[in-house]
Amino acid sequence: MDRVMDTLQQVILDPKYHDIFGILKGLRNGAIYGSKVRFAHALVMTFLFRNGSYVHISLIFQIWLLTRLCRIKDKMVLIIKATREHARNLATFVFIYKSTLYVLKSTNGKQQDIDTFIAGLLGGYVVFGRGGKSSVNQQIVLYVFSRVVLGLAKLTVKKRLIPSLHDDVGNKVWPAFAAVCWGLVMYMFRTDPDVLQPSMKTSMDYIYLDSNRWDSLRNLVWHNE
Repeated sequence: MDRVMDTLQQVILDPKYHDIFGILKGLRNGAIYGSKVRFAHALVMTFLFRNGSYVHISLIFQIWLLTRLCRIKDKMVLIIKATREHARNLATFVFIYKSTLYVLKSTNGKQQDIDTFIAGLLGGYVVFGRGGKSSVNQQIVLYVFSRVVLGLAKLTVKKRLIPSLHDDVGNKVWPAFAAVCWGLVMYMFRTDPDVLQPSMKTSMDYIYLDSNRWDSLRNLVWHNE
């Protein structure tokens, strides 16, 4: 058995096979990272927002569930801090937004469509603009931005500013869009990784760079380092 392990160790450390094993470890790291991120996100989002036959879990159980998922105290502190900032910022935005709508309605005598833009502009500036460029704020603003871009694209079709794409054309546009996005992000990661968002760069380091490093079967298959 020791002889087999020694032979296997020599093979995985042979520079001739480095690229092959790098591909395999990249596959492993991608699967592990994707599972960690998606499972935690899907678990929380499903319990919090999806309707179903189950009884809605209480806030206390939600906190307990998140606590059980975090075995390290420092991680729990970061989660609580980010959750508090996210909740506070959204609550503040809603307060400013609805208060502004109320003031404008009282001033004009009725609600106008442009009032929502003005209220959103003010809330966005105070809370997410002037409020600081934290990672939480960046994630929220970029999430909203991506949805706005998609919404504007649909709006141009709805308003007939551009012709509606046939299904066969639309089915070709999305693959091209996905390909360009991934091509650009991988090129930027290769040439100028510092311009990427820190959390994204960290995840890409784990998937694409850490998968090029190992010195034993242990950190090739079972552990990252």
